[in-house]
Amino acid sequence: MTGSYLTSRLYLALLCLLLFAGAARAAELQVLSAGAIEPGLKAATSAFERETGHVVRVTFNTAPELRKRMQSQPAFDVVIAPPAAITEFTGAGQLAAARGNVGRVGMGVTVRNGAPVPDISSAEALKQSLLDAQSVVFNRASTGLYLEGLLRRMGIDAQVQAKATRYPDGASVLEHVIKGQGREIGFAAMTEILLYQGKGLQLVGPMPAELQNYTAYTAAPLASSSQPVLAQQFIGFLAGPVGKPLFVSAGVTD
Repeated sequence: MTGSYLTSRLYLALLCLLLFAGAARAAELQVLSAGAIEPGLKAATSAFERETGHVVRVTFNTAPELRKRMQSQPAFDVVIAPPAAITEFTGAGQLAAARGNVGRVGMGVTVRNGAPVPDISSAEALKQSLLDAQSVVFNRASTGLYLEGLLRRMGIDAQVQAKATRYPDGASVLEHVIKGQGREIGFAAMTEILLYQGKGLQLVGPMPAELQNYTAYTAAPLASSSQPVLAQQFIGFLAGPVGKPLFVSAGVTD
């Protein structure tokens, strides 16, 4: 055998060894998350994958659906949910002790492009705009549940519910509003509305300060995770100097 032949064989063997070692080090992380933080989480997940070489698979659900998924003993490594759900999962012994604050998301008001823009400058103005609207659209998740209670406190629940259209999630709400007509008002998480801007929707603005509702989101590793160290690393990344700005730019605030 010539020296060049042996050198080539050694080079190929070394390359295969390095590729195998890299594949062995790479891991896949399964994440279950509430949908309202989807834009920020997708950006942060992509950054984490680029930095670490690991793969992150995210399943998005509404808060009520998260509970159903968690009741079925899911094979996830990390769950991201509102604090009340995290407390519930912890009480059921499903989560490890570590936590990471992802941020919070406020409610916004939207209309389709070209539609009359409602006055939401104050609580009283929003109340009148709701009464004047021909249609009101909101979801059955966290945003919609809060709005239900708000309508009752305002004393206009019956009037608004009579002309309301409800959907399981925010994306369906916004797609409905884009295709709507007349004086129609939509309510959704600010992150979701920002994602749809330029696609036929106009952000009227956040809810009036005195009525605003923020939903916080916390990340926690599952006690049954097959990747406990990587799960901790991922959670730390989301709340760290690289991940946090990506959430903020998507409308998830501290």
